[in-house]
Amino acid sequence: HVQLVESGGGSVQPGESLRLACLASGNIDTIYGMGWYRQAPGNGREFVARMSTITRDDAGMYANSVKGRFAISRDSARNELYLQMNNLNFDDTAVYYCQAVTEGDPDREYWGKGTLVTVSS
Repeated sequence: HVQLVESGGGSVQPGESLRLACLASGNIDTIYGMGWYRQAPGNGREFVARMSTITRDDAGMYANSVKGRFAISRDSARNELYLQMNNLNFDDTAVYYCQAVTEGDPDREYWGKGTLVTVSS
């Protein structure tokens, strides 16, 4: 099993930045992909960004709504995944969840409990 713990959420004003972190523990050697999803009030969970953890220099993939503003990265030595969020706007308000996908038969998904990002003036 894999455990994921997010951190870094908070309240910011439009145009400001935040950096989220996700610490992975447990059977991390089986992880081959990690990503970020978010859920705004009244909405379903939506994809934000993801990257491979086994492909060197993977640039990641992004939802169109965050492309050019958000950047996903990881530090394999620290077992951490990051999401740098710049130029935040009201529509970015949501609970942000870290996801890990592990290799298996079948593959499995793991989720953190989420961290709240609020963009308000």
